[in-house]
Amino acid sequence: MSPVAHDTPPPETAPPRGLFTALARLTGARARLLLVLTVILLAGAVVLGSGVADRLRSGGSGGVVDPASESSYAADVLEREFPGARPNLVLLARAGSGVDDADAARQGRELAARLADEKGVTGVTSYWDTGAQALRSKDGREALVVARLTGDEREAERTLEERISGHFEGRQGDLTVRVGGSVAVQHEQQTLISEDLLRAEAIALPITLIILTIVFGSAVAALLPLGIGIIAILGTNAVLRVLTSFTDVSVFATNLTTALGLGLAIDYALLIVRRYREELAGGRDMPGALAITLTTAGRTVLFSAATVAVSLAAMLVFPLYFLRSLAYAGISVVVLAAVAALVVLPALLAVLGRRIDALDVRGLFRRRSREQRQPAEAGAGWARLARWVMRRAPLVATGTLAVLLLLGAPFLNVDFGTADYRQLPASADSRVVQQHIKDGFQGNPTGVVEVVTRQATPDELGSYAQQLSRLPGVLRVDAPTGRYTEGNAAGPAQPGRTSGAVAYLTVVPGVEAVSDEGKELVRDVRAVDAAFPTYTSGTTAAMIDSQAAIGRGLPWALGIIVLATLVLVFLLTGSVLVPVQAVLLNALSLTAMLGAVVWVFQDGNLSGLLNFTSTGSIETALPVLMFCLAFGLSMDYGVFLLSRIKEERERLLDHKAAVVEGIRSTGGVITAAALVLSVVMVAIGTSRITNTKMLGLGVALAILMDAMVIRTLLVPAVLSLTGRATWWAPGPLRRLHARFGISESGSERPAPAADATGATDATDATGARDATGSAAAREREEPAAAVGAVAGKSSDDRLTD
Repeated sequence: MSPVAHDTPPPETAPPRGLFTALARLTGARARLLLVLTVILLAGAVVLGSGVADRLRSGGSGGVVDPASESSYAADVLEREFPGARPNLVLLARAGSGVDDADAARQGRELAARLADEKGVTGVTSYWDTGAQALRSKDGREALVVARLTGDEREAERTLEERISGHFEGRQGDLTVRVGGSVAVQHEQQTLISEDLLRAEAIALPITLIILTIVFGSAVAALLPLGIGIIAILGTNAVLRVLTSFTDVSVFATNLTTALGLGLAIDYALLIVRRYREELAGGRDMPGALAITLTTAGRTVLFSAATVAVSLAAMLVFPLYFLRSLAYAGISVVVLAAVAALVVLPALLAVLGRRIDALDVRGLFRRRSREQRQPAEAGAGWARLARWVMRRAPLVATGTLAVLLLLGAPFLNVDFGTADYRQLPASADSRVVQQHIKDGFQGNPTGVVEVVTRQATPDELGSYAQQLSRLPGVLRVDAPTGRYTEGNAAGPAQPGRTSGAVAYLTVVPGVEAVSDEGKELVRDVRAVDAAFPTYTSGTTAAMIDSQAAIGRGLPWALGIIVLATLVLVFLLTGSVLVPVQAVLLNALSLTAMLGAVVWVFQDGNLSGLLNFTSTGSIETALPVLMFCLAFGLSMDYGVFLLSRIKEERERLLDHKAAVVEGIRSTGGVITAAALVLSVVMVAIGTSRITNTKMLGLGVALAILMDAMVIRTLLVPAVLSLTGRATWWAPGPLRRLHARFGISESGSERPAPAADATGATDATDATGARDATGSAAAREREEPAAAVGAVAGKSSDDRLTD
């Protein structure tokens, strides 16, 4: 028989006890007070977080450099002792009559003199003052003025914006001047990221609201998850503003905050609101429905948040502030999303009560659809798919595994590199300048290899410079510059303090700095024997040191993620096999993402469609971020499914029936949650910055693969193959789980109501069996029969079919 509505309230059952029951009582009894406090705190968060964008770092080379590395030490020495030695500003001047024309030369010297007079500018060097051929283009129509903007990233960018841009670019007499250099690239990158983020929010919010309205059918219910997401985003902005007072935070943290804030908060709210409506439709009153919702879905949310937070926390093992700051942002937004979903959302549900179904947008169509046909069983499509997969488990598991490995195969050819000006769109002014320098000049004055030396005599420096000049790929070695200093901190190879002559050499490469040849050149420079300490820095040296730091931290990060996942899933399920399956299946869900990253962004496929320039490599730190983020989000959906399967197994006492029922119950909500989160990530992926585009589109693909392939095909196939052994654990671990494990079935479901014949939904007219059936009968029945016997299912389940 098809399910019928409950006409009478369910019989009283002993209320569940514990933290979530207490939370349900608190949010129900003090709902309005909690909402008032939320509004006050939210207003404070808006004020505190309003200036966070101005305090974030634009993610220049420092963001992906190991601060304890040789290259960082050499860079610090140069910055302290020779502040003008590392130019980060370039003025590209073009003269129609040629840069050697008398008027052009005079105006070029005046341009350099004006630049040198500006506050915060040092180390100004021009072609017209030095005659250096490296500062003159091959065709003689362009020349360079290079300088150093002093201070940290924010100070340098402020000087650029206030004193350089608008004052030195454009027509300057007979010269046409463009502004470039690393500081200009970073500033333009930060500006574009801020603009792109606003556009992403404008795209994601209305589409998300439409999806949620379709899923819930009620505009009121749809607004609740969106509100929780906004709370998480605004709260995290305030947290990041506080963190910027103590540590560096990358500008990319704002993208992660928006994506996770909307995505996770909507995921959690979707799960809680759905379960709450299910309990209301099952005949419970508001307090009872709220208690059951928090005891079941609330526990799942807390557990899911823990798994995502642990995955993101693994990035803290890396010394790179780019990854560490994204870990800070990610953990903050996960915690805030979970708190908002577990405290603010129940308070809203308590105030709304049954008005959560108000503004039902499907009301105009419901009568006609009912006249045409009877409604299908809730989640029937997901149940049929699960049964089909389980009947063909070996074939489905093998085929799905083969496809996933094939999609991930391109990652075997990954080539790690570092981000450069080509992250920007082709029309960006700073990119145009850098491209002109690359194509039209001999060597790159902002991409040299810098060698800092200590305690070397002039003769020793001269001999050392000659050795460097003979290396393959070296265009020239500039004359050394020295200074005598007292009490300088020693570098990595010299513990303690030292005093002595500090000098530096500038090795100008004749090859592309960020390339295999460039990396080989740095290694050759470091391998040259010297009778005095030497330390190598520069873009390529920093990239090599960063890759080494990531390589050292990667085993620890993976170990943290795997161990934490095994422990948390064991606490949820009490099984030894399920945690191992969860780790392996989650890893498989990322293969398509990693393969696509290489195939698209490294190899350049679809670059025209997606409007980016392939550099032939992948930023070293980005796959680490994408792995930690996508693994946590995939585990999030895995927890949704496993917790419901465990709950149904305890109720149905049949493994296959529990798997089918778990997929039937969660298939719609997982799909809806994944769709919403993928919309947010795709909106982030519309960015004009290549790395942000890669992050958004790559993680969106991983989310959809996990929800559409792993959870619907591979999970039921594997659980069917492992059978009852899935839930096995040795005696000591069973006792450990009994004491410390997480239980989802904190209460009984409402009893099914009787229909006109006196039989319940789960029985035939003879009353041959009750709503749950005997354990022996359940074990003998097919999964389809077991699922068909489930009583009291809400009609709202159809909303997430």
